[in-house]
This record gives sequence, C-alpha cells and structure tokens, in this order.
Amino acid sequence: MGNLLKVLQCKEEAFEDFFLDFENARPSEEEKEVYEQVSHVLSFAPGIITELKSYKGAGDEIRVAISNPSSQEKQADTWHAIIPLVKQLKEFFEFSKHLQKCIQELLRALTCHPLSPLQHLESKQALAKQFAEILHFTLKFDDLKMNNPAIQNDFSYFRRTMQRRGMNSATPGIDYEEGRCISTEMANEMSLFYAEATPMLRTLSDATTRFVQDNDDVETDRTLEVLSTMANICKAMLENPDDQRFQMGADSVSFCVRVMVGVIILYDHVHKDGAFAKGSKIDIKGSIRVVKEQNAKVKVKTLLNALRYTTKHLNDEATPKAIQKMLEC
Repeated sequence: MGNLLKVLQCKEEAFEDFFLDFENARPSEEEKEVYEQVSHVLSFAPGIITELKSYKGAGDEIRVAISNPSSQEKQADTWHAIIPLVKQLKEFFEFSKHLQKCIQELLRALTCHPLSPLQHLESKQALAKQFAEILHFTLKFDDLKMNNPAIQNDFSYFRRTMQRRGMNSATPGIDYEEGRCISTEMANEMSLFYAEATPMLRTLSDATTRFVQDNDDVETDRTLEVLSTMANICKAMLENPDDQRFQMGADSVSFCVRVMVGVIILYDHVHKDGAFAKGSKIDIKGSIRVVKEQNAKVKVKTLLNALRYTTKHLNDEATPKAIQKMLEC
C-alpha cells in the first residue's frame, strides 16, 4: 500500500499535511496496551471471513422438513443440519460485540486530551491502521452476508422450531437441549442483527454513536475530526494511484475504498447534520466519484448501497439532490 500516505486535511482554504503509514506502522509503548487488545480480536477476523465465504446453509434440508411436517425423521435431519450453522451465526454475532468494544477503545485513544485528533493520528499510526482494518473487515463481512440469504433463512427456521416445539417438547431424534446454546434474549438480538442489510456496519455505527454520547469529556468534534481525516486518507490514495508512495495494487484499492465508505457512514451517524450536509468536513461528491471510479476493482454497487441504506441523513432536506442522484446505482 506504500510506505507513506499523504493526507490533506482541509480547514477552510488552508491545508495541513501529515502522514500515516498503514502498511508498516508498529505500536509505540504508549499504543501497545490498546494495540494488543485489538490485535487479539482482529486475529480472528480472517477465520470469520473464511467461514462466512463457505457458509452454504441448510436450504435443502429446510425445504424437505417443511414439505414433510409429519415426518419425525426429516425434522430430526434438518435440526441436526441447523444446529452447527446456528453456532456459527452465534460466533459471528459475538465477534461483532468484540468489535464494538475495539472501535470504542480505538476512538478513546485517538480522541483523548491533551493531544488533538490530528496529533493522535500522527503519533499513533498503528492504532489508526487497526481502525482501518476493522472497517475493511466490516464492509467485507457485510458484502458476503448481503449476498447469502441462507443466513437469515437458517436462523429464522431455528427460532420457529424452538418457539413451536418448546424446550420441553419430546420429538424422537431431536435434542432440544442443543438449542440452549442461544438464550431467548440473544436469539432476539441475533434476529435483529441479521435482519440488517449491513449488520457489522450498523453495529459499528451504533458503537460510535454511543461512544460520543457516553463520553462527556470527549467533544463530538474530536471524534468527527478523526473520522473525516481517515476518509481523507483513503480518498487521497484513490485519487493518486500512480503516486509511488502509495503503490496501489488491487488489494490496496479494495482496502481503501471500503474503509472510506465505512468512515463516511460512521461520520454521518455522529454528526448532527450528517456527512452530506454543507458543513461536512468530508468531500462527499468527490468521495462518491472516487468510489464509482473503482468499478473494475471492487463491488461498487454494494458500497453505494451501504451509503444509501446505512447512513442516517442521506434523505434529509438539507442533502443536495445531486448527491442523492449520484448514489443511484
């Protein structure tokens, strides 16, 4: 991705230059505690993506069970196929909870006094890299989930079965105790999670919003400055693919465009007027244009849909119609 990423942070007509090293950043002693906590969680991310990619679902078994409601054998076969899948879905959901905590810890480290957010990003580049890695994973996960309807179908079948049969019902071949791996409360939370088009991104948006609400000592502007700066990092890279510092390969492009979209969505949820309003520190038109220019390298439609359906303020009256039109796929 190149050794140095040059970011132009626009403040009215003045530009402040500073650098982030996404590829080679190493944690300083000051960063190490938070870095190691987040690094432990992120170490499971590749496995989560691999499992999600190979998730085939139990569609065939469910159809057979529904077509043969009186066959205890068919019901049992489907139940045995569903349980390991539901355990996987539980694993994904629990991982989202860990990411919530990580994103809040990173924001706390990048916004605390006395340093400014820009000074934090310069001095804590390893944490900034982890922030970006979480967003990259998030958009990747949501892309896979959005294109796999089996996930919702499987979990819906599991909930219906548990509700219909009950924990104490006796059906030969079906051990309902296996269903106790998920409590009723967790099942309700998981149902809401998987009902989202982009569940991981929604999770991070909620976590970022709560971080601002729950930390009175951290001004909202400090969080917004971190988010807008991260957006500018990725936009600068994507606009200058031939810059020798960036060395933009296909993986780097995919990384940057996903991170940029994720940061815009987080910014939109935190800013009282959103990312699309006139006072936004993010060049939304330029960012959308850059996303569309990557059509040959990433799934642009998925990213544009994330901006359309996961943001909070796109349809506000203050949002220019031109921006809404740009997001039409």
